[in-house]
Amino acid sequence: MNPIPFIPDNAPFTPEQRAWLNGYLAGLYSDARGMAASSPAPAAPAKPLAILFGSQTGTAEGLAKKTAKEAEKHGFQPRLVDMAKYETVDLTKEENVLVITSTYGDGEPPDNAQAFWNYLQSESVPPLAHLNYSVLALGDTNYSAFCQFGKNCDERLAGLGAKCVHPRIDCDVDYETPAKSWTDGVFAALSSTPEAASPASPVPASEVSAAPVAAETPQGWSRKNPFPARLLTNRLLNSEGSGKEVRHYEISLAGSGLSYEVGDALGVIPANCNELVNDILKALDFDGEEAVKTPDGEETSLRLALGHHYDITRPSTDLLKAAAERGAAGGELAALLDAARKDDLKKWLWGREVIDVIGGLPVHFTPAEFIGLLKKLQPRLYSISSSPNAHPEEVHLTVAAVRYDGYGRARKGVCSTFLADRCNDSTPVPVFVQTSHGFRLPANGDVPVIMCGPGTGIAPFRAFLEERLVSGAKGGNWLFFGDQRRETDFLYREQLEAWVADGHLTRLDLAFSRDQAEKIYVQSRMLESATELWSWLESGAHFYVCGDASRMAKDVDAALHQVAETAGGLSKEAATEYIQKLKSEKRYQRDVY
Repeated sequence: MNPIPFIPDNAPFTPEQRAWLNGYLAGLYSDARGMAASSPAPAAPAKPLAILFGSQTGTAEGLAKKTAKEAEKHGFQPRLVDMAKYETVDLTKEENVLVITSTYGDGEPPDNAQAFWNYLQSESVPPLAHLNYSVLALGDTNYSAFCQFGKNCDERLAGLGAKCVHPRIDCDVDYETPAKSWTDGVFAALSSTPEAASPASPVPASEVSAAPVAAETPQGWSRKNPFPARLLTNRLLNSEGSGKEVRHYEISLAGSGLSYEVGDALGVIPANCNELVNDILKALDFDGEEAVKTPDGEETSLRLALGHHYDITRPSTDLLKAAAERGAAGGELAALLDAARKDDLKKWLWGREVIDVIGGLPVHFTPAEFIGLLKKLQPRLYSISSSPNAHPEEVHLTVAAVRYDGYGRARKGVCSTFLADRCNDSTPVPVFVQTSHGFRLPANGDVPVIMCGPGTGIAPFRAFLEERLVSGAKGGNWLFFGDQRRETDFLYREQLEAWVADGHLTRLDLAFSRDQAEKIYVQSRMLESATELWSWLESGAHFYVCGDASRMAKDVDAALHQVAETAGGLSKEAATEYIQKLKSEKRYQRDVY
């Protein structure tokens, strides 16, 4: 029997168009075959399904796209909706909505989700008793406000009367298995009648069934199948006398077939420090040859597991609880684990690692017990600092090596010192490309761009400037850069000054905080140039920020609001509205961490 013709996934159509065309082709095929009246009735029309995503780095958006493809297989007509454009969805008319979102900062919405959250909390939002929904929340258990924005969305939708047809799942950084469990459960629930859906309660990722998931055929290099790249260059960017150690890396992608765009990140899968592995083995009185399982269930030696598969720096909550039961820190740790003392626990943990928690325990763990209390070693994501068109088959990174002393030990950043100290010609660097859907140059090269990237935040803007030069973009380029001292910490100085000299870099505003008595930061320079900055924004410029999320990005955002008020003459409320409009139009984008 001839198969029914269909539009493949890679055809240049939206999911809605593809679903409609497939139905149309099926109808034509049926007519052509001259089906009798007794033949099976045509399939029911696809059910509309809105999938809203809130994404800071692109992970939630990627999962939303996968969910949309899965929805088509289950007879739904999916519609992907960036939360920044929530107004395109009329919740009073939708029947089924899925929410896939990450959490940013201390329990806050991702940048593209703030407007949607403001709407959900407003008095104008209608009752939603007719609405079926479910939430997939992404987060990191190393943060106290784990998956908080996803939890907030779930609670608010339920408070508006919407029906949760499948329990919310809260995913840690290792999200693939729980995300698949959620997807399977959601479509099983939505495919049944509303009456068949039982009341739902949130399910943490740790309680999701760990039943084996069928392995997918690898489609090239990925997080699960990283490319063993070769390190070409490891160069210190700071001058002698600097208090920092920022390095420039050039990594060969030759033979990998990997491609990236400026604005993307490179995932690096590190190995732990051998010295730290030895210290942990000694503290627990193990020889390292004990047989244990990796997070993927494969048998290996304890030494290899600690070196390559588990996080042996940041203590997990499970490890803290188990250590407290064994009398760690003289009983102090047990008291600190009280929910009311989370701030005290955070202060206690500052500068402490796994080795500090297990040191001096009166009762030791078995190897299997200990491994079971550790989290999986995760890849680190670094903003790419090169243009693929300027450096074919190469990718460049700008990384600060983390080193400090604490509680009598020399501490090292896992991945930053892996690159700085332990990678060479004979040590491959396992890498993959992490696409960043929300950090892109304007498609029109005539549009001006304003970039704010102090310290290593300069990374993606070096890439932006290289790309704009190679592509012949005519729009103006304005960079705000800052660090501690001009003489020692002016990263990429020669390249930036050359671009200023030839006119490619229209304006370079510098802020070296410790070169004078009063500290000056990039936000200070923004306010000094408020009138011109406002003029650029009014002429259509895109504004970008990269760097520290906890302080710098917030200070820059506050300065941008102040520019709108002072130079733009807007009220506080109107300035907030203006900045939000920039975000929704993708003219204000952030790559913060």
